[in-house]
Amino acid sequence: MPPTALDVQIEKQLADFTLEVAFRTSERPLSVLGASGAGKTMLLRCIAGIENPIRGRVVLNDRTLFDAEKRIAVPARDRQIGMLFQNYALFPRRTVAENLAFGFADDDRVRRDRKVSSLVERMQLGGLESRYPRELSGGEQQRVALGRALGIEPQALLLDEPLAALDTHLRSQVEMQLQNTFATYRRPVLLVTHNIEEAYRLGEDLLVLVRGKVAAFGPKDEIFQRPPSAEVARLTGCKNISRARMNADGSVGALDWGCRLRVGHSIAKAPKYVGIRAHHIDFIEAGGAQAGTENVFPCHLSQSSETPFRITLFLALDSRTDTANETPLQAEVPKEKWQRFRDSPFPWHVRLAPESLFLMNE
Repeated sequence: MPPTALDVQIEKQLADFTLEVAFRTSERPLSVLGASGAGKTMLLRCIAGIENPIRGRVVLNDRTLFDAEKRIAVPARDRQIGMLFQNYALFPRRTVAENLAFGFADDDRVRRDRKVSSLVERMQLGGLESRYPRELSGGEQQRVALGRALGIEPQALLLDEPLAALDTHLRSQVEMQLQNTFATYRRPVLLVTHNIEEAYRLGEDLLVLVRGKVAAFGPKDEIFQRPPSAEVARLTGCKNISRARMNADGSVGALDWGCRLRVGHSIAKAPKYVGIRAHHIDFIEAGGAQAGTENVFPCHLSQSSETPFRITLFLALDSRTDTANETPLQAEVPKEKWQRFRDSPFPWHVRLAPESLFLMNE
């Protein structure tokens, strides 16, 4: 199967802003991450042909699906794009088999039945062929919708919040199904989500939308490790962001944390912000805060927030002098590690490793 590529360069006027997006993706699943109302779903609808942009082009595998200047707008049904809607959009009065067969209306019965049987096996829907959507669990409905989208052998696959309606147990099962599907599909896949962990697990590349504009695009690890802006850092789950000032000696002053930091990476412009992810904050055991160790600071615990498997600690650095406007550092710690030092006397010592810090100029 030859490689396929999806090229998108579109503008679409929305109520509060203009959706203005340009990117190219091929066989690596692309997660589209952004806050609610950022334009994620509208982006999918424009690619699928459900909506038309006001300007731009959409090209799939060298086939122009939309070109505003040339007045090309291929109808959605002819774009060879499979789309999985957030609510699955199954036909309520059709059985599982009939929903799966929807894309094969032009095939003869023998060929249609063969394709449906193949999808039933592929989506693990055996025994459910005669049921109606109302008789299915959320995970089963999702598998039917995904099977229907894949049944037309699409050249690209678009998924709009595919796990949002599922409980935690079903979400894990369906996520594994999607990962298996992506591994064999190897064509352009766009997965819209506002869930950071979901975006990371299911996508290989990441596109971050902020009010209709591309704020970051590229391999997910690069964006998570070095977000280009404070907004992207927040959207990718960073809980520790401070205003920054470059010092003459090359160190960075973290104005909101009240400390001076050595960083392992530089950026072209003077930084406005410095950040570190909560799980990258290290705790130095008693006696381990050696003189000369970089970025080690005494601190005390302001408050904590507990989940079944980890705890979030809100820490105030003892170097702060402006305690009235103190911005605590958030550290996420597994419960097992927390048990080892929770009863240790204050001050505790934390290390903000230079290689874990990242600078941002906007």
